[in-house]
Formats: sequence, C-alpha cells, structure tokens
Amino acid sequence: MFEQYSKEAGKKQYLIPYFISAHPGTEDEDMVNLAMWLKSNNYECDQVQNFYPSPMCNATAMYYSETNPLKRVKYKKREEVPVAKGERQRRLHKALLRYHDPDNWPMIREALISMGKKYLIGDKPGCLVPAEDIDKSTPAQRRKSGRHGANRFATKHTKNQPDIRNPKSNGKPKANGSSAGNKQQGGNKTGQGKPAGNKAHQGKPARPKRRR
Repeated sequence: MFEQYSKEAGKKQYLIPYFISAHPGTEDEDMVNLAMWLKSNNYECDQVQNFYPSPMCNATAMYYSETNPLKRVKYKKREEVPVAKGERQRRLHKALLRYHDPDNWPMIREALISMGKKYLIGDKPGCLVPAEDIDKSTPAQRRKSGRHGANRFATKHTKNQPDIRNPKSNGKPKANGSSAGNKQQGGNKTGQGKPAGNKAHQGKPARPKRRR
C-alpha cells in the first residue's frame, strides 16, 4: 500500500528499517535469534545503533529501573527485565546484528561457545559465523565464503531500491589514463621540426660609456 500511494503521488519514498541493539528487555539469546533471522532472510545491516537512554521515554525507565513500566509496579513486587549495561555485552549485541563483519567474528564465536551454541559456528547452512580458520585466509577467499549476494542496506530497504554496493553512474564517461598520456605525447612537437634557433635579445641596447 505504501509503495502504491507513493507511486500515485509521483514520489520516490522508502521505508526505513531502524535497528537498535542492546535495547532494555533483550538478552544475548534474543540478539542471536534476531541475527539468525537476518541471515536466513538474506539481510546484512551496515549501520546498527546501540540503545542510548534519553529522557521522556519508557525504554529509559526500563534501563535505569530494570523494571517493566508497562505493568503494575508494587512495593517489593515488580516484573524485572534484563538490561545490557556492560560495555562488552553492549558491543556483543551490536556485533551480532553485524554478523557479516569479519571484525566481529571472534567475539561472536566466544559468545556462542559460552552459550552452548557452538553448532552455529561453521560453513554449513544454518551457521551464523564461519570457523576460525577463515580468519587466516586471503581476502579473496573471504569474499567467496561470505554472503555477497545478500541484500545489504544502510538505513533503507525496498525491492526496487538500487543496491548500495553498485551505485549508478552519473552518465559521464570515466577518464582514460592511457588516452591522456597519448595526448601529451602527441602534443609535444619540439623534436619533429627544424631545430629551434637562438632568439635575439629583446632588451634595450647598452648605452656607450662617456669619455672624461
């Protein structure tokens, strides 16, 4: 419906998926499940933002009180929610959403092993990150083992949206370095004609000295 009315209005508009990691109420297990969902649906996030507590929102109340503010809170009785406050855990939540980044693989592997999910490490279908041996491979081998056919997106995603990895050209032909060099060689004609003669001195003649 959104695409239909945007087309009727003659406007190019896009829906913006906004991914936030380390949101109050999420645990490591939740972020692993979300990362697996992204990979199974062939998505790669280029930009992920960690949750930052800002005033006037329920998520901030959850962050500081570690309590669910949407349910009744009584004295000595409340529904506690998990909150990722440590630096390492917050970095892990962000790394899980960017599972395709090789820089995040060591941290993700360590977390998966500690969670008892070592089976998610490998090159088989259904694995989240490759095995450790791929870190020692060449960049060309990494590209072959990665998911370079995935739908990568920065802050927007639609079916008809151009891929950010293949930006459209502006229609201007690229400069050819070889032709430029040939042009310089063709423009230099000093050695092909007659030798250049010495030019006459163009200054004023010297005045004769007066006799005393």
